Amino acid sequence: MSARHFINDPIHLVNTALYAVTLTNPSLALDHINKIVYIRPGSGHDASPKQQVSLISGGGSGHEPSFAAMVGQGFLSAAVAGTIFASPSAEQVRAAIMARVDNNEPGEGVARPGGVLVTVMNYTGDVLNFGVAVEKARAAGVNVEMVVVGDDVGVGRAKAGKVGRRGIAGTVLVHKISGALAAQGRSLDEVAKVARLVAENLVSVGASLEHVHVPGRAAPDLNSAERLEGEVEIGMGIHNEQGSSREVIELPAMVQRMLTQMLDKNDEDRAFVNVNSNEVVLLLNNLGGISVLEMGGILAEVVTQLDKSYAIRPVRILSGTYMTSLNGLGFSISLLNVVNTDIGGPGMIELLDYPCEATGWSSPIQKLTWEEKNTATRDQDPTIEGDVRPSGLTMDASVANTALKQALESVISAEPEVTRYDTIVGDGDCGIGLKRGAEAIAKHLASIPLSGDVIVDVTRIIPVVEKEMDGTSGALYAIFLNSLVAALKSLAPGEATPRIWAAAMRQSCKALSRYTPARPGDRTLVDALYPFVDVLENTGNLKEAAEAALEAAEGTKGMKASLGRTVYIGGSGYEQVPDPGAWGLAFFFLGLAGVFLGQAEGKKVDEGWEKI
Repeated sequence: MSARHFINDPIHLVNTALYAVTLTNPSLALDHINKIVYIRPGSGHDASPKQQVSLISGGGSGHEPSFAAMVGQGFLSAAVAGTIFASPSAEQVRAAIMARVDNNEPGEGVARPGGVLVTVMNYTGDVLNFGVAVEKARAAGVNVEMVVVGDDVGVGRAKAGKVGRRGIAGTVLVHKISGALAAQGRSLDEVAKVARLVAENLVSVGASLEHVHVPGRAAPDLNSAERLEGEVEIGMGIHNEQGSSREVIELPAMVQRMLTQMLDKNDEDRAFVNVNSNEVVLLLNNLGGISVLEMGGILAEVVTQLDKSYAIRPVRILSGTYMTSLNGLGFSISLLNVVNTDIGGPGMIELLDYPCEATGWSSPIQKLTWEEKNTATRDQDPTIEGDVRPSGLTMDASVANTALKQALESVISAEPEVTRYDTIVGDGDCGIGLKRGAEAIAKHLASIPLSGDVIVDVTRIIPVVEKEMDGTSGALYAIFLNSLVAALKSLAPGEATPRIWAAAMRQSCKALSRYTPARPGDRTLVDALYPFVDVLENTGNLKEAAEAALEAAEGTKGMKASLGRTVYIGGSGYEQVPDPGAWGLAFFFLGLAGVFLGQAEGKKVDEGWEKI
């Protein structure tokens, strides 16, 4: 875990983070003394009924966007924050109920409609402090109900004992559905009933690669047994609490274990909910430290296994950051078993889709889009091969196939060296990228050999390069080759002599210069490209041109980069090795000319190569 933070004072951190919520949602205000974020009186541009039920929740800080960023029209009315991972006090919660929402106290001896629903996660400190505040408010005449949410199955019945299930990310679904119901003017009894119904039909479980560090606390002991060295903790709580197991396990097996804990009806210790509805909602929650890219991969695995193993195809899929554990390197899965609300009105899905104005809720997909269930795709072939006609610009197909195959083999053989160079001055992927492209082209040639029509052949190779070679070098090669086709067309028909190739490549160099400022001397692949074109144009000799490219590539050693990632890396590595891209391209040219360094250097080139 990382013990480094930009803000190390936990009190200052919580206070400023709460204030920040009001900056991103101007309808919210902050009671900084009691750490309460609440909707400003008179806010709301919708037609929400007056005297509606107010919703209050909260808990320890560190779980953002829960709970403060869940405050807004159609969601929570107020949220009360404790310090990091610690419950707010009963007095803070009482202040929220009595003074920061429309609590609808009795007036002139008659109880007005509305009331307050307090929702809290099942942690001892939260339940006790919120409970004290609720009892004080009731004693003062406020119509108030309290719902406790425990959705976690990471700890089973036997171990949890009388405490019961912990509350984790599924809680936000309780907030969203009850908030939508309150916004529609439903009574406190109805809102509380549905909130409990949602809580009773929720199962969740988390997993984490690492504990988290709380700002302001001592740095962890790296030799402590608490450190999860190479292990995943399945069932870890949102405050670093222990889960059900620690083990070295890959994602598919881990997801399988997590889903089993939620869905195995025969597990007497964990079969809390019989998920048997025709409608199931999936919430994949980021505990704070998982990249969006990796969350996508995790979601795909979860959805695939739900379908394959349980025939569950969720009617709504929510994936994002809803309830964190600071920057926890983990995620949680929540499943809501959608059941009838029995209140003669909107169902859970309709309430989940109901509009709200809370910065912490992310669900941009409209109800109609979900219910359309559109499976249409566009299947047109995106390649341009079908538009290419014979050009009349030809060369010996047999010689060309042999030359190109040897050029590709040369690039592949140079990969370790190119990778080593790029590890020193770049990010280490140049050699792998070149090898991947070379192997893909070789595979293409194995099924579709060169025909001898140079425009047709180059055009067929371009999609392979574009698909297999990514990054900056891939884009440069794609631009060059596409321009090369246009240039060759302007020189057709006829024989594709070395000077014809050189003239076409000269035009491609000019096209490339429109998209990159790279020129000879900038330490890029251009340093090998331009000399090759120059010599081929002047002499028509492929071997001499290839040797000029190699000499220029060697000349980049000690050349300070003006472009590319090397500029940012700095250091003196550029003095020790040549530019990886230029080196790899030089080897392509050498292979094309039939010269293999370390194998056949100096070997006389067959007469056939001179025909290319």
